[in-house]
Amino acid sequence: MKRKLSSLLAVIFILLVVAVGSSWAEKLTLMLDWFPNVDHVPIYVAQQEGYFAEKGLEVKIMSPSETTDALKLAASDNVDLAVSYQPQAVIGLARGLKINVVGRLVENPLGVLLFLKDKGFKVPTDLNGKKIGYTVPGTEEVLIGAFAKLNGVKDISLVNVGFAIVPSLTSGKVDAIMGPYKNYETIALEDAGYPSDFFQLQDWGVPTYDELIFITGPKALEKKEAAVKNFVDAIEHGIAFARANPEKALEDFFKAVPDAEKSMETRAFKLTLPHFAKSQKHDPARWQTFADFAHENGLIDKAIVTRPNLKSWK
Repeated sequence: MKRKLSSLLAVIFILLVVAVGSSWAEKLTLMLDWFPNVDHVPIYVAQQEGYFAEKGLEVKIMSPSETTDALKLAASDNVDLAVSYQPQAVIGLARGLKINVVGRLVENPLGVLLFLKDKGFKVPTDLNGKKIGYTVPGTEEVLIGAFAKLNGVKDISLVNVGFAIVPSLTSGKVDAIMGPYKNYETIALEDAGYPSDFFQLQDWGVPTYDELIFITGPKALEKKEAAVKNFVDAIEHGIAFARANPEKALEDFFKAVPDAEKSMETRAFKLTLPHFAKSQKHDPARWQTFADFAHENGLIDKAIVTRPNLKSWK
């Protein structure tokens, strides 16, 4: 009888600890840059494998309705954290947005200038007089301008295609699009029966940069700095887990995002895995090089110093 009572009390104690722990968890909101995809696998690993919970966090993951939402919502402190892009962050800083860069997700450029292979484009000047789409207003169309200036591309017209990358190319609405990911849309086009090709920006004069980063607004960092640091630590564990256990990491993603197209996402994940950040420590020199390039080529109107906005705990 005593053993049964002891066992019952132990179970009740564990349930109380779980319940209290949940109520004490620091709640964070995270806005993704795009719909959930394999670029976000370490986030879902941290959620599914309990790394957020171990750090005392309860993270609500949300998707934007527009590609610029994440940066704006973080800057205005309407979300605690957001996934964004280094070029977009540099442009935002130059425009006076109060953002802090607190972590890294993908450390190499994935965005390319994408086109269908049968277009036969071999060098950037083959784009002269063409219609070029872009996906992120305020960033991609500015990058197109810099790319065109650097490579002598003339007489192009710009079209905002938003999320409609594949149909915009296959329907002929545009001849190429700035911003699609080489690990993702290339596969989607191949599956649709349209082989593709692309220009990598870093091969044509654009400095390299972090593709995906984590940002916060000023109030979120001030009021929840410990939680933000714990979030970044959990992401680092999530990336390490994904590298060591790629199949299980992908399972975690599909569990969290059951509507994801498994065949395409699985192939995309293999291309993405090598590009996840190897550390959460920012490279101030690389950031400044890109910021200087942005100023010199008209991406931003004034020179900025990026180091004060880079927050590292490593």
